[in-house]
Amino acid sequence: MQPIIIAGGGIGGLATAMGLAQKGIPSIVLERAAELGEIGAGIQLGPNAFHAFDYLGVGDAARAMAVYIDSLRLMDAMTGNEITRIPLDDAFRTRFRNPYAVVHRGDLHGVFLRACREHDLVDLRTNSGVASYAQDGATVTVTLLDGSVVSGRALIGADGLWSNVRKQLVGDGAPRVSGHTTYRSVIPTEEMPEDLRWNAATLWAGPKCHIVHYPLSGWKLFNLVVTYHNDAAEPVAGKPVSHDEVRRGFEHISPVAQQIIEKGKDWKLWVLCDRDPITNWVDGRVALLGDAAHPMLQYFAQGACMAMEDAVALSHSIAATPDDLEGALDSYQSMRRLRTARVQLQSREIGQHVYHPAGAHAELRNAVMRAKSATDWYDTIDWLYGSTGLEGAVSAETRRR
Repeated sequence: MQPIIIAGGGIGGLATAMGLAQKGIPSIVLERAAELGEIGAGIQLGPNAFHAFDYLGVGDAARAMAVYIDSLRLMDAMTGNEITRIPLDDAFRTRFRNPYAVVHRGDLHGVFLRACREHDLVDLRTNSGVASYAQDGATVTVTLLDGSVVSGRALIGADGLWSNVRKQLVGDGAPRVSGHTTYRSVIPTEEMPEDLRWNAATLWAGPKCHIVHYPLSGWKLFNLVVTYHNDAAEPVAGKPVSHDEVRRGFEHISPVAQQIIEKGKDWKLWVLCDRDPITNWVDGRVALLGDAAHPMLQYFAQGACMAMEDAVALSHSIAATPDDLEGALDSYQSMRRLRTARVQLQSREIGQHVYHPAGAHAELRNAVMRAKSATDWYDTIDWLYGSTGLEGAVSAETRRR
């Protein structure tokens, strides 16, 4: 059987390779970098991520490296007071059939990388960035950046925000720059202020800024992510910055929130980008996946989760109609397009209207959110965690109840 080519060896690309492997379908993963790995720090995993882990064959390994937090906490960065708390206890797990957890991005990537390396149906190739593709109705031929070619039954563009596959397929230019700048740091747990070492994913919301922190790697580390709406005009990724630069966006918030920034070290900067949802990301035997298809801001903590859901939907669709790949890719897109568009657009909205408001707008936010019970919150987020749109793909047997 001719393999399916996957452009990109990040979480989405490797998850896709594992999804196909579970169905007996071989793949070639083409990664531009010289080594397979992930930069960044922590990410959050909702229950929908765990549904995907089980389907993709990495459920036990993913659960073993996750940190299971007790709650999602929203704090007022101006007053230092708690606004609301969403418990992630047995009632949450029962409602959504899986837990909520936090992990280091590198640890999660490592789970998929080990699984791919151990599977005979996955061929991992580095120094193999995809430049372009051509197709003849039965085969897709990929031209790499070095001029060499690779052929397969189909091509899945999982090559991220600046995808070359998307550039050819959609041709919609550069991503949209949000004007929000995020600074990331990871510190040893003992350096986190003792009174803030909460077993929670905590967000401090302030005017044009917010701070997020939570434990990682078996409580050995704390992830710090601070975001400032400073109208940055150009995309930047992973640039080292000084402590003073980070401080400048947070001088107006309360001292208790500022102390989190003071503990950070080796800060790196990202200017956040996304794109508007599109109606089509399929071209014959070529399809986009993850950030290449639907890049989103970080505010729903769903980027990796959506990529893994994509991988489930794609592998299910291809296995369901193996002799009609074009139809399978159309089916995959139909399963994913509206759900991912909703996450893209609502991520923008909560960044603007929940995390960053000031004055009366912030007071109204606090009053509305404080009035909600745990059940109210579960009802609010049910569309995201309670239904993945993959119920036809993920059988009861593959779910961890």
